[in-house]
Formats: sequence, structure tokens, C-alpha cells
Amino acid sequence: MTKNFSSIVFGIAIVIASFVLGNAIINRNRPQGTVNVTGLGEQNFTSDLLVWEGNFSRESSDLKAAYASLESDKTAVITYLRSKGIPQEQLVFNAVSTNPMYQQNYTANGTYAGQTFTGYQLSQTLVIESKEVEKVEKISREITELLNQGITFYSQPPRYYYTQLESLKLEMIAKATEDGRIRAERIAENSNSSLGDLITANMGIFQITGQNSGEDYSWGGAFNTSSKNKTASITMKLVFEVD
Repeated sequence: MTKNFSSIVFGIAIVIASFVLGNAIINRNRPQGTVNVTGLGEQNFTSDLLVWEGNFSRESSDLKAAYASLESDKTAVITYLRSKGIPQEQLVFNAVSTNPMYQQNYTANGTYAGQTFTGYQLSQTLVIESKEVEKVEKISREITELLNQGITFYSQPPRYYYTQLESLKLEMIAKATEDGRIRAERIAENSNSSLGDLITANMGIFQITGQNSGEDYSWGGAFNTSSKNKTASITMKLVFEVD
């Protein structure tokens, strides 16, 4: 009787041990859970570099006369801008562009009858790059004062840039990563789990848009140059282990 009882106990012990060992193997091979989140980093900033372009032109039937008039206009433009506080070394003039002009001729019944040479148009472009953003911005709006000197100056809208863009991008990556981690922790808590190690992290598109502009994001990355005040944003796609 004792011998049979011992055999039964031994058999039960083997069954229990097999179950425990088997369950341990199953748990060991079971894939660990993961959570996928997207973190967002944003930062408002003000541009610290302005690039402004403008051009002026002269027309004449005589090439030398047109060039002399253009040189006179250039001198007047330099004098004006220097009087406004722009150093001459910041004034970059591109090469003079020369274009012949023609008048299109038609007969009384509307048939094309060729063209007649009427003279030359000479134009020159000025580029100013400055960190004195507010000053040059103001001058770009007042440049029409040159009209009083008989100079037709066509001003382009200023373009705004930021010289600390790489440092800003690093800050955005850190913010986006932290935002993603917080989102993942909340998901883990709500599912009665604990957040584990970060498995993968992939950076999304870096975007720069104008503040309060309603500007759309672009799949290739928006890069606003028309607004002085901008917003930088970046996303980080993160995958964490969940225990």
C-alpha cells in the first residue's frame, strides 16, 4: 500500500514539474509586446537673417547711353542705401543684363510683317544679405523713395532665414522623442503594463511654416521663407517594448 502511494505521489510530481517547465518554455518564447507611437516637437522662433533683392533698369536706342544711365542709377542706389545705414560691403550687384527690344509690325489686315529693332533694355539686380532684419525690412518698404530721383526700382519681398537651424532641429528631435515616450507610458498604464526599452526610433519630416499662416505641411517638408516669425516642427516614430 505504501509502495503504491509513493508511486502515485511520484507520478503527480512528474506531471506538475512537466507543466511548470513547459509553461516556462512557452513564456520564454512568447514574443514581447510593443507599442508604436508618434511624438511631436514644435518650437516658435524669429528669423535672424534677411535676404532682399531688387532690380532697376534703363532703356535706350544707344547701348552706351543705356549703360551710362544704368551706372548713374547704381550710384544713386548705393548712396541712398548707405544713407539708410546699409554698409557698402553688403551691397552685391549682379552682372548687367542686356536685352534687345523689338517692335512687332502688322499690316492693316492683321498680317504679321516682321519686327523693328527699337533699342536696348539694361537691367541690374541688387542682393542684400543682413542680420539686421528689422532695419532692412523697413528699407525694403521705403525704397520707392528712389522714384523721386527718377529711378524705377523693383523690390522683391524679403526672404527670411534662421542661422541656428541645426541646433533648433536637435531641440525638436529631443522634444518629439520625449513627447512620444510620454504617450507610450500612458498607453502602457492604461493597459496595465509597464513600458520597456526603446526598440526603434525614426525621424519624420522637418517642417518650417509661418506662424498663424494656415500653411499646409508638405510630404517633402515645408520650408517657409516669406514669414519672419516661424514655427518649426518634427515627428519621431518610436517603438517601445511593453512588459
